[in-house]
Amino acid sequence: MHTGYEAYDVVGIGFGPSNLSLAIALEEHWANASERPPKAVFFERQPSFGWHRNMLLPSTTMQVTFLKDLATFRNPMSRYSFVSFLHEAGRLARFANNQSFFPTRREFHQYLEWAASGFADRVSYGATVEEIRLPSDSGPEGIDHLRLHVRTASGTKVVGARNVAISTGLVPRMPAGVARDERVWHSSEFLERYGRTDPRELARVAVVGAGQSAAEITRFLHESLPHAQVTSVIPSYGYSIADDTPFANQVFDPGAVDEYYFGSERTREAFWRYHRNTNYSVVDSEVITDLYQRSYDEEVSGDKRLHFLNLTRVDEVKQAGERTCLSISSLLDGDSRELEVDAVVCATGYDSMEPAALLGDLDRYCLRDDAGRYQVRRDYRLVTAPGFNCGIYLQGGTEHSHGLTSSLLSNTAIRSGEIADSIVASIGDAGLAAAPADPVAGGTSVRTRNVVSER
Repeated sequence: MHTGYEAYDVVGIGFGPSNLSLAIALEEHWANASERPPKAVFFERQPSFGWHRNMLLPSTTMQVTFLKDLATFRNPMSRYSFVSFLHEAGRLARFANNQSFFPTRREFHQYLEWAASGFADRVSYGATVEEIRLPSDSGPEGIDHLRLHVRTASGTKVVGARNVAISTGLVPRMPAGVARDERVWHSSEFLERYGRTDPRELARVAVVGAGQSAAEITRFLHESLPHAQVTSVIPSYGYSIADDTPFANQVFDPGAVDEYYFGSERTREAFWRYHRNTNYSVVDSEVITDLYQRSYDEEVSGDKRLHFLNLTRVDEVKQAGERTCLSISSLLDGDSRELEVDAVVCATGYDSMEPAALLGDLDRYCLRDDAGRYQVRRDYRLVTAPGFNCGIYLQGGTEHSHGLTSSLLSNTAIRSGEIADSIVASIGDAGLAAAPADPVAGGTSVRTRNVVSER
């Protein structure tokens, strides 16, 4: 490949847990099986590694077992396991004494940072991949590499790639017609915004949403602002419990991906109908019970600060002097009213990763199904037109083809391992060989919107 710029076998766009897990899988594959290690680099727009930093609330725990870390399900002997992290930190015995499978979110973030530190020579932080283009020297024999335009603090540079792994994360979603400002926040920015605000200025606050983040933020504000009125605006009739029972949790097993991918449309619809309550717009039972008890205790004491507006939606948010005014309406009787607050947190979830803008003109080479969604192979590689020999892999945005675990931690180790195997298999001694055959799943009529979750 003669490009005139630095070229790589693999370029990862984004360096959150998914592409970090891919970096680990590639490193361990090279050590065990590959005669010529692929040359890889990752670009991350954040200035340093970070994963949902603004939701690292005190004492909140992970919703997945520590065994579902970056590597263990793929390689139990990996030096990048959570157990290896605990051993190096000198906390293995003390963690075991907790008798819990679920570390705090803060400790798990420490683990992720620890793992990411092992790849400092392969990651550029503060680097944004702005677009992916075809090389100017593409010939009639086909497209065997891509050009990535990367913006950094020192300017823009171009790198070449035979394969790209896109993992840019979920996109925060606000209620329709509502824009963020200094007192209207999305949960993805919560701790940063809260830390820049004088708590004495927050006498009335509201949280919008019915999922885990909404419930956790409501509890945090109730604890942290003992002088404040805290109102939870919930579109459902109260919080719904997350089903984390053993049989239901099998939907996150690696084998469930095959059953979803190769299943019929009826099978896929059944997955969502019966098991979306394992992850979507649901709350852990402990948080629900705690919030209800707080509300009840306040009724007993007569000092009511915690309020729940069930079956209520936000129609509009506008400024009223120094206050923020929410126009809300009841789904029970349609009545509308105004709610004045000093700040509102919209824990209203996320939309799936959408790579079309990043792909730009390359999008026309990526095949779509009848519903307009990308066709994705079982190895998470986009199905592309004949002659397009580069691999474009998605870590996220494949719920329609791969099911509930598309962007979740539960299957990160296995998913990244499958992508690494596919990338290595596609690279021959002379560069890119023909991609291995792989069936493509058909479309599904079920579309979903993600909320942030660790499951």
